[in-house]
Amino acid sequence: MKKTFLIGFLTLGFLSSNAQKGTTPFWLDPSVNRLHTEAPRSDFFAFESVKAAQTGNKSQSTRFLSLEGKWKFQFAKNHQDAPKNFFLPSYDDSQWEDFPVPGLFELNGHGDAIYKNIGYAWATQFEPNPPFVEEKNNYTGSYRKEITIPATWKGEKVFLHVGSATSNLSVWVNGKFVGYSEDSKSAAEFDLTPYLKAGQKNLIAMQVMRWCDGSYFEDQDFWRLTGIAREVYLYARPQSHITDVFITPDLTNNYQDGQLDIRLSSTQCKGKQALLTLTDEQGNVIQSEKLVLSNNAHTVWNVKNPLKWSAETPHLYKLRIDLTDGSNVLESITQNVGFRKIEIKNAQFLVNGKPVLIKGVDRHEMDPDGGYVVSTERMLQDIRIMKEHNINAVRTSHYPNDPRWYDLCDQYGLYVVAEANIETHGMGYGDKSLAKVPRYEQVHLERNRNNTHVLKNHPCIVTWSLGNEGGYGPNFEKAYDDVKAYDHSRPVQYERAIQARGTDIYAEMYITPQQCEAYAQSNATKPMILCEYAHAMGNSEGGFGKYWELVRKYPKFQGGFIWDFVDQGLRSKNKQGKEIYAYGGDFGRYPASDHNFNCNGLFNPDRIAHPHVDETSYYYQNVWTTLKDPQKGLVDIYNENFFRDLSNVSFNWTLLRNGEQVGAGTIADIQVLPQGHASLQIEGYKLPSAAGEYTLQVDYRLKHDEPLLKAGHLVARQEFVLSDYHFPTLSATMTAQPMRPAVMSTGKKVTATTPAVTKEEQLACMSLSAKNTTITINKKTGFIDYLDVNGKPMFEEGYSLVPDFWRAPTDNDYGASLSQRLSAWKAPEMKLKSLTEEATGLCRKVTAQYDMPNVEASLTLAYTLTPQGQVIVEQQLKVNPQAKQKPMLPRFGMTLVMPQAYDRIHYYGRGPIENYSDRHTSTFLGIYDQSVSEQYSPYIRPQECGNKTDVRWWSVYSSASHEGLTFTAPEPLEMTSIPYLTADLDGGPIKEAHQIHAGDLTPRPFTVVHIAQRQMGLGCVDSWGAIPFSEYLIPYADHAFSFIITPSAK
Repeated sequence: MKKTFLIGFLTLGFLSSNAQKGTTPFWLDPSVNRLHTEAPRSDFFAFESVKAAQTGNKSQSTRFLSLEGKWKFQFAKNHQDAPKNFFLPSYDDSQWEDFPVPGLFELNGHGDAIYKNIGYAWATQFEPNPPFVEEKNNYTGSYRKEITIPATWKGEKVFLHVGSATSNLSVWVNGKFVGYSEDSKSAAEFDLTPYLKAGQKNLIAMQVMRWCDGSYFEDQDFWRLTGIAREVYLYARPQSHITDVFITPDLTNNYQDGQLDIRLSSTQCKGKQALLTLTDEQGNVIQSEKLVLSNNAHTVWNVKNPLKWSAETPHLYKLRIDLTDGSNVLESITQNVGFRKIEIKNAQFLVNGKPVLIKGVDRHEMDPDGGYVVSTERMLQDIRIMKEHNINAVRTSHYPNDPRWYDLCDQYGLYVVAEANIETHGMGYGDKSLAKVPRYEQVHLERNRNNTHVLKNHPCIVTWSLGNEGGYGPNFEKAYDDVKAYDHSRPVQYERAIQARGTDIYAEMYITPQQCEAYAQSNATKPMILCEYAHAMGNSEGGFGKYWELVRKYPKFQGGFIWDFVDQGLRSKNKQGKEIYAYGGDFGRYPASDHNFNCNGLFNPDRIAHPHVDETSYYYQNVWTTLKDPQKGLVDIYNENFFRDLSNVSFNWTLLRNGEQVGAGTIADIQVLPQGHASLQIEGYKLPSAAGEYTLQVDYRLKHDEPLLKAGHLVARQEFVLSDYHFPTLSATMTAQPMRPAVMSTGKKVTATTPAVTKEEQLACMSLSAKNTTITINKKTGFIDYLDVNGKPMFEEGYSLVPDFWRAPTDNDYGASLSQRLSAWKAPEMKLKSLTEEATGLCRKVTAQYDMPNVEASLTLAYTLTPQGQVIVEQQLKVNPQAKQKPMLPRFGMTLVMPQAYDRIHYYGRGPIENYSDRHTSTFLGIYDQSVSEQYSPYIRPQECGNKTDVRWWSVYSSASHEGLTFTAPEPLEMTSIPYLTADLDGGPIKEAHQIHAGDLTPRPFTVVHIAQRQMGLGCVDSWGAIPFSEYLIPYADHAFSFIITPSAK
């Protein structure tokens, strides 16, 4: 193997706590990033035999020795306090603790986890001044472990592999310095052979620091943790061995035939032979060749019509390379091979000649318990979840991932944008950007080589990314040239290059749909694939579909990567011992923090879906239906896949009338080619003549198991509303003839002269009664304080039916400062001007009029009790068109609180999960029965949640008595019933002033009901300034709303 030597011989104590006298320590020297490390090369493992290589399991190889487990460990809070000469065999470590490898300091009792988005982890300690970092609070971990080298390794070279060490790594063996490395997300490998002693124990010592000069390049938006995060092991190689393998696939003859360009590098292999064997998925030999080696070897194979690799059809071949000396196999290496071609033509990104759509997510390597330590089981879970939710692409934001991740992406099929470990966001994009400083050219080049040279053979990687948010300048342009020269088979992207020459793809982030459309309509020659968009922070993803309407309209716009896949919360406990997901600011004193800005996931840290993932899954789906004739049940099916038909998919349909099923069926076999259409007459479909709201719901499900997906898995779905719903009118409600009870709700007997609605009045209140219903209005406030049915209170004591203009701010609301800009609506002053009561036909009506000086508006509330015992509530807001301040409304409606006994909801509307005006396409109309407790969505930080839209009727009832209240209106309602007050979920005007978590909350012993005409949308463009699209806002204007409360029994 080729070694990377940056400087010469060093004394044993070169990395003592103080800098070498007269020299700059390596951890402050940007010209020293890797010292005595092996040159980056493809991430293969060389087995001792063909049989061992065919298993692919290096842990079973005789040339593998795991070093994972407990090491002797000493933690120092400050680097200068780290133990001196700890790497000497004579050093006494008997008082040191046992510490896990892999494992991170902060998650194992040492130091504080820091989260920063923009700016460095030392932001509250010292100013950025690269390459300088302080020794104070520069956590340093010293490791020691004694090992015995297997006797079978005699005469072989022995290497140490450390998959990831943050922020740097120094290694000694038997008291002698071996080497040093930076770039915490790329493996460091060291040749230990000269330092090991045969037949006796050998001491391996390591030291890891929290910060070094390389930390200026690792300012990513994630937890700043310290330690060793990936595999650590020793491996043996014969003296003659393959040092690198470079496999470049291609397609020829109009993408039909395959080509493999195979390059081998080796050491001490002159006269040796390399037997190359290509096998298919069944193990059949497709092609083979024997090469005689010198130092390098090169061959090009043409393969007739191989199965092609894509995210939809991840067909893999295996290339085995057997290094032989005569009949003796010295080592055997296998690499995945996927025949595919990546190119850009006519402003489109093509895979195998097709302009695929990128339905992607950004993914940090993060686990709620392990932090950076992510198991292969967790990786596989992530891929399964992506497949389940129609995600076909992932960007390794913002660094190279564990190579095992790419193996899984090869196997199961994901398009990967592989990113280098460069982000200097904290230095800004101006003159201080390190992209413009010649001294840091080497770092830009090296970190990109650590990415491309190691991962080049993975077919899943379709694009190289030079880094993230590091400004733009000559250093990135040189890195671009370097990557393109090394690998011509893939495009290269870099977001901050925008449309300059340092990127092949317009990979902007967080631009609006309007900006996307403008680019898509332009004459620009680069495809647009957004590297980050649809910021999924908290209750978000409102308006997501607008992006995909444009993707499906304009060829140049091919999708993007949602930020991001999983919330980065760390599992922790609050002061009461309740489990929470911690975020920035939860650890330490005066921490550098960007609060919960690391919780932007479609899924929570334990990979449980947030409600908004349904919307993204819907717009990412690959099968679409157009209803051509609702009377005959004629539909058009479009297969948006590029490489697979729908032969493993069944078509299922359900016809509903007013939310109840009146017809259903399955068509087991549908034949639709990739990118093809097919007409289908739905067998058994008949639209009834009876009046009602009819909806047709269709879905597509797998007929047979596929990798990671089971038969019956939902592939795609849509809903078609065929007729209108007939909402109740106020006039019909008021004129309905009563069925008069023998006894009023007040206990009085009903006679022929008893009014249908009676009134009682005293100084503090007035009451109206009809049938079994009584409402009591507070004369001082004008609000209904009590609603009693059959003598039972339906309102929780102390709570009234009151106007509701506010919602607990979402993360997006906070980002746009709506918690402050709209605060006039949080608890606006309401001055009761008048309270009147009158008879209206058989009904009686109470009207309260208010001045609202804080918002320069007036409000009228009217309560009409009908002879049927129904309560009609009317709310009318009139604003001042000349008002100086015109804050829009977060919500327009009313709210009340019911006793805890009313613990379930039964409704006809969109469901089953929460939905909002700009995020409800994926939720279908139906009748749903749910508990109140399940309406709360535990976003990492409490906020508005649980809303349902297009509600036709909504009942809150008791699971014991089945009695309750039903809410209807002359128009669709938005409803919520949760066991929390808005104040419980509201973090105040300034979010950063409070550290609150979902796990901190205790459900209230009652049910809070929100009845709204409308709530503003959620938005998703970003979480730091954007507001929802205009059609989903509630402007400062006159508004009128009415609804009906009916005592009911389920």
